[in-house]
Amino acid sequence: MENTQNILVFATNIRTNNDKQLISQTLNEISEIHQWNIDQEDIDCVLRIVSKTLSEEQIINIVKRHNFNCTPLD
Repeated sequence: MENTQNILVFATNIRTNNDKQLISQTLNEISEIHQWNIDQEDIDCVLRIVSKTLSEEQIINIVKRHNFNCTPLD
């Protein structure tokens, strides 16, 4: 049985520590997310999510519920 992790990468507007705190509680509560981080030093404020089961669309919907932009990066 294959045990692959997907790394999903997004451009966001999660720029400040306050923004990060707002979204972190939600991301930490989702058991399908094994690991996540936001590179606030990057111009795109890159959000990386490690998950076996969540799709790009699901992550986008989660982030947008908190009124943040979220666009997949290649």
